[in-house]
Amino acid sequence: MRVDRFSWTAAEGWRARPDPAADLVLYFGPRPILEEGGFFAGLRARYPNARIAGCSSGGQICGDDVEDDRLAGVAVAFDAARVKLHATRIAGAADSRRCGGEIGEALRGDGLAGVLLLSDGLNVNGSDLAAGLVEAVGAAVPVSGGLAGDGPHFSRTLVGADAAPAEKRVAAIGFYGDRLRIGHGNAGGWSVFGPRRVMTKAQGNVLYELNGEKALDLYERYLGPEDSKDLPGSALLYPLRIGDPRHPDHDVVRTVLSIDRQAGSMTFAGNMPEGWSAQLMRGHPDRLVAGASAAAQQARLADEMSGSALALMVSCIGRRLLMGQSVVGEVEAASEALGDGYQKLGFYSYGEISPHRVTGRSVLHNQTMTVMTLAEAA
Repeated sequence: MRVDRFSWTAAEGWRARPDPAADLVLYFGPRPILEEGGFFAGLRARYPNARIAGCSSGGQICGDDVEDDRLAGVAVAFDAARVKLHATRIAGAADSRRCGGEIGEALRGDGLAGVLLLSDGLNVNGSDLAAGLVEAVGAAVPVSGGLAGDGPHFSRTLVGADAAPAEKRVAAIGFYGDRLRIGHGNAGGWSVFGPRRVMTKAQGNVLYELNGEKALDLYERYLGPEDSKDLPGSALLYPLRIGDPRHPDHDVVRTVLSIDRQAGSMTFAGNMPEGWSAQLMRGHPDRLVAGASAAAQQARLADEMSGSALALMVSCIGRRLLMGQSVVGEVEAASEALGDGYQKLGFYSYGEISPHRVTGRSVLHNQTMTVMTLAEAA
């Protein structure tokens, strides 16, 4: 397996060598570059036989650095493995489970070793999307990936699959072959504060009440008047840890996508089940960096590999906003934990998908660093 990184800017053009042997191309970039769409013709010309997929982001992870104004990607040529790409349009959040099921049905089959999922980041319920896909392919198949980002703007997110990127698209790549080795890991580093409350009124990924009080009123009280003006962006710094009281070790983190001041409700990236507990969280850069290192350690591959390995990192935009310029520290920590032999690529997202550390079932996470590693055994 061979993995080559590339990049593109309007000023510099391509930093990429043509490779007709490439089987898969992945790219991530800022929405303005992806909206122009002209880069796609250049990708197709350089990699004529590859399946090509990517999405908009809140920053691109390229090697050990984080880029803002550059399209970043990798071209992968496999020794024996094969890939399959399937994409579909998602009508909105209520369409998420059906969309995931369609993709899973298209990809499932003999030799399926793992799935990489890239989704619109605003018109989706990430929990239902992942659940629909997992139901189709089976819980034993690891699903990784994330929801496309738009930095702190929450305006439009784009996904491309063998075509110029567009809104309301979901794309997934299935990886097939006996020699494939796929690793995964995820960790947060956030700490809880304040009392634990019960979600007393919710529907899907919309939270209306906590302990009988309007969720948005409670959130704004914690944020204060200044930070409340910047919602939903400011809520990225204060996610919620939610959990089923019957299974306290199965908790996940949820972050806000939008708010409705009139209804006093908050829409999250994934489901907010009534009766589950919810507790506010806050982060410290050192703990987030340690979380990124832990995620990479979980994802390291043990076998001797043929050629290069790919490490795909998907981290939450909330982590980036909290750490600011020091965000490169989490990328460097993850790279150090992985060790040599990995080409690193990734993006800052509106939600991360990875197997749960306890259940092993692939689910939506928020405010985590997730790492998917991919290689072929020697």
